[in-house]
Amino acid sequence: YAEILKLMRWLVEEIGFDGFRYDFVKGYGANTITAIQEYRYMRNGSPFIPYGVAEYWDSATNTLNWVNDANFSNSNPVDAFDFPLRELLKSMCDQYGFSLKSLVNGDSILRAQPQSTVTFVENHDLRDEGRPVTNDKLLAYSYILTHEGYPCVFWKDYFNYNLALKDSPNGIDALVQAHETHAAGSTNVLHLEDNLYIMQRTGAGNQRGLIYVLNNSGDDWHGQWVSTKWTNASFRPVAWWGKNDISRPSDQSTGPDGRGQFFAPARGYAVYAPKI
Repeated sequence: YAEILKLMRWLVEEIGFDGFRYDFVKGYGANTITAIQEYRYMRNGSPFIPYGVAEYWDSATNTLNWVNDANFSNSNPVDAFDFPLRELLKSMCDQYGFSLKSLVNGDSILRAQPQSTVTFVENHDLRDEGRPVTNDKLLAYSYILTHEGYPCVFWKDYFNYNLALKDSPNGIDALVQAHETHAAGSTNVLHLEDNLYIMQRTGAGNQRGLIYVLNNSGDDWHGQWVSTKWTNASFRPVAWWGKNDISRPSDQSTGPDGRGQFFAPARGYAVYAPKI
């Protein structure tokens, strides 16, 4: 334990690590991670608290049991990768006829305890095991980058596989900007059916929130009237994509009752932000 903590102190204080990914945490005691997370690090003369995320590859229930055990008396709680959600996202992208009700209501850490989850679409293990998401991966990224949790973008998806699509509203880069600028507050489901899902993030601080539309139908644009938290408000699309149509969605507005109509292209998504 002493040598491990010496190493971690060196990595944080002298090398400049900001946090740690704990691999295969089933293989050792949670108290090891608690000790690393709680160590009193100093950087440039000031206390420094590192971030931590654990790889516990299991069901949401078993993962949360481990998370709660590791964080029971931990002053610097550790998060966990949401493997159950990732499997739902893969099914949405790769299986014909997948119901969005299963995505929203299925077993996941995000659904049960969003403050503890790191959401992701791809990682090195799943890629190397031959289980990558193979179709319409931007649908999955649109979900994790608009919802609660701590989203994680896979390096190769962004840089090597050209899903960033910088300087356009159609890729990961625009979704990251939408996340950083608008995705705050609680998540409220406004509409849910097999092929259409609409939710709002209520906003917090300088982030005013957003409306997210996910359309899993394969034939046409699809939308619905929903009741939002915003009255007499105007909305502009800040990120969008469709499998066969990437044309810009129209601006939308809500009336004095907060109701408005929001659309997304076939097999695609749209993220709307309230205009200031």
